[in-house]
Amino acid sequence: MLSVLIETRDDEEALARTLASLIGAAVEGVVREVIVVDLGSTDQTRYVAEHAGCHFLTDGGIAAAITAAKSEWLLLVEPGARLVEGWTEPVVAHVNRSTMPARLSRSRDDRLSFLVRLFSANRPLVEGLVISKRQAFGLAKNAGNAEALARGLAVKRLSAGISPAKKG
Repeated sequence: MLSVLIETRDDEEALARTLASLIGAAVEGVVREVIVVDLGSTDQTRYVAEHAGCHFLTDGGIAAAITAAKSEWLLLVEPGARLVEGWTEPVVAHVNRSTMPARLSRSRDDRLSFLVRLFSANRPLVEGLVISKRQAFGLAKNAGNAEALARGLAVKRLSAGISPAKKG
């Protein structure tokens, strides 16, 4: 049903946290595959990805990952983000009845004040992005990376919970 795309650079620990949160959805068949797009890691990111059974791409960036994805719907997340239990139901319902992109909602423990949200706007994947492969492919032609692809999109807000990656 979903291909999960994660863009990384020296994110071995953060990637492991994100992958752990996807296990239940993979067992349920909601997550069909995880593709890790690496942008030049020098740590053990490759080992973490391959050990978890992910496809690991080092060439072609996000466009190559979109092309390689087997599913018609994609979920893009930052390394370190954790999907909150129960996220699959709203996402599945969305992909079954909609064509527009969507973002997940921050978990209750991770909701931020308006000012903090305003200043974190430079991270367009902070709440993930659910998007059709066709739409993502069209956007990837002009985007150099996953964040550029996600920036400025009109999206629907889903009740699916995400705990964003902690960034400095």
